[in-house]
Amino acid sequence: METKFFNHYLKGNTKEDAGLPEALMYDTGAKEWKEFASYPPKNAQKVNFYLADKTLKKSSGQGYSEYYSDPNNPVLSSDHLKDFNGFTPKNYMSEDQRFAVGRPDVLTFTTDVLTDDITFAGEIMAKLNIASTSTDADFAVKLIDVYPEDFKPAEKKEGVIYGNYHQMVRSEIMPARFRNTKEKGEALVPNQKTAVNFRLQDVVHTFKKGHKIQIQISSTWFPLFAINPQKFMDNPNFANKEDYTKAFIKVYNDSSIEADVLK
Repeated sequence: METKFFNHYLKGNTKEDAGLPEALMYDTGAKEWKEFASYPPKNAQKVNFYLADKTLKKSSGQGYSEYYSDPNNPVLSSDHLKDFNGFTPKNYMSEDQRFAVGRPDVLTFTTDVLTDDITFAGEIMAKLNIASTSTDADFAVKLIDVYPEDFKPAEKKEGVIYGNYHQMVRSEIMPARFRNTKEKGEALVPNQKTAVNFRLQDVVHTFKKGHKIQIQISSTWFPLFAINPQKFMDNPNFANKEDYTKAFIKVYNDSSIEADVLK
């Protein structure tokens, strides 16, 4: 790719097209490069995966899922905190997320085992409808590829258990205070249903047949992100332990993850 680019623009006729694709993306699930004439791809269709009853569904429902968030006991951003010694290691971006499953402050939504490959290629939107007993909260959303229990990799990495591996594909965090504008924070009204919409990073990832797609949601992600005291303050960075507020947080069943899916 680089050789063709530099040969053309340093040695060739730069008035002619270089013959390069509009986008060259690495599919982190299929483990291969893919070329696109336009991006997001024109043959991608926006699909909503609704967060309901611990599953990802194609249609919304009634009711909600609920978790208990305590800033004094935050969800960790890694199972290997020793690696966070003054800097953020790159491994956390695809680290096994099994360590967070089962915590009372983490909601998990998972598809059934996929019967066909499905490729996300383009934008991902988290469209959450929430309610909290507190006046502020963060929302961390992770998109995860769950491997089969009998998965056997071509190349093994020391210390990694690949059976049922929960590979983080994309992730993002959003303070609810900035749900409407980033110019000025707004408090949540306790127990009032509120929309919190935000983009995750773009992705090209194929969830392979036999795998499962999973979404994890929590309100802390420490030490990667500072702890939100969950009490609305003009500047939460000045919060002390007395400001830390425990909260019950609902995620309604009409919440969804919207992804560009290749057809």
